[in-house]
Amino acid sequence: MNSVTEVNEPYDLVVRSRRTVLPTGERAAAVAVRHGVIAAIGALDAPFAAAEEVDLGDAALLPGLVDTHVHVNEPGRTEWEGFASATRAAAAGGVTTLIDMPLNSLPPTTEPYALTVKRKTAAGQCFVNVGFWGGAVPGNLPQLRPLHERGVFGFKCFTCDSGVPEFPPLTPRQMREAFAEIAMFGGLVVVHAEDPDALAEQRGGDFAAFAASRPPDAERAAVERVLRLVEETGVRAHILHLSAAACLEPLADAQRSGLPVTAETCPHYLTLAPEDVPGVTGTSFKCCPPIRDEANREELWRALADGVISCVVSDHSPCTPELKRGDFRTAWGGISSLQIGLPVMWTAASARGHGLDAVARWMAEEPAALVGLDARKGRIAVGHDADLVAFDADRTFMVDPDRLRHRHPVTPYAGRALSGVVRATWVRGVLVDDDTPHGELLTGVRP
Repeated sequence: MNSVTEVNEPYDLVVRSRRTVLPTGERAAAVAVRHGVIAAIGALDAPFAAAEEVDLGDAALLPGLVDTHVHVNEPGRTEWEGFASATRAAAAGGVTTLIDMPLNSLPPTTEPYALTVKRKTAAGQCFVNVGFWGGAVPGNLPQLRPLHERGVFGFKCFTCDSGVPEFPPLTPRQMREAFAEIAMFGGLVVVHAEDPDALAEQRGGDFAAFAASRPPDAERAAVERVLRLVEETGVRAHILHLSAAACLEPLADAQRSGLPVTAETCPHYLTLAPEDVPGVTGTSFKCCPPIRDEANREELWRALADGVISCVVSDHSPCTPELKRGDFRTAWGGISSLQIGLPVMWTAASARGHGLDAVARWMAEEPAALVGLDARKGRIAVGHDADLVAFDADRTFMVDPDRLRHRHPVTPYAGRALSGVVRATWVRGVLVDDDTPHGELLTGVRP
């Protein structure tokens, strides 16, 4: 246990839990907060004087989750989602920091003016902390460094069609140019990796036809191209929403050789299966890349345990219910899970023998490190922001879409029994409620 230099004034908040998840593991502890920062950590019965004290008993105290893959869609497609609804859902799910993707908002965050518009739109609406990715698209190479200097956390690019015309993919030549430019200023590139030449025409409206059109080989080919470009340019790269176990071998080899490349996966790839999809109209399960089979899923779990995959993030990609109707040929591809990612992961992880410390590492500590926020976020440690979550890990519930805070209650987890309920969320030591947005707009840490 540790503390900063003591002062006479009482702490603003003390939270006590028999299951406090610290970087060294889970233990009974008291966490004391002053001016929004964790000022001391002591034994469960430490005599900390505070203006407010919360005793969680056997409920766990977790670091606030850091979700680095969220599509808020505002401005421009606020009818899909928005900063107020997305950040309310995040807080309800124990997410205290999210990084917003550069699409599907209008304008996309591909040049400094669009970032300014995005920040002005988000200001005063956010119930949790929010940062922003930039985008790398054809023609915006001169905009990458200015976006970096204005505080984006990195640059997203696609190797295949993104689904929206204003955010086209990069050709192999354009990818190399973007990677080289981003490497020059020490930035991070995050890649939707599916090779367009390996994608196939979809020959039916059911899930099987959709999955067959986006085979594992398409992911592997794109990942291998990224790895070659990382070796050529020296850029730091991150593979987004990895779904295919076929990618794990080249990725692990690259990491062992010292290449600066990491990868994430998502709760849906770790918990859902084709057998769960209820026919052609089960389009709440549609995402790109697609959900894959059980054997593939278990390989992803092993890679997560081994550290080949470092992060688990939501890829929260909502749309209006109308765009989710139809079949797997026409429906929008995206899964909404921002609010329930933590219980989804805890239910599956605990069944495999993983503890809350592992879940906190995958969903808080490693995502914070990915975007350079690990000095402030992602851990319960002295000097870190008091972004905290009270989590009743032993309580079960049934997912009711009508209780979700997302703008639209569309989820593939409807009716699923899960373990773990978020009881309270604090952002910099302040309890999040439904009325007062006090999230901070974050700026990327520059090298």
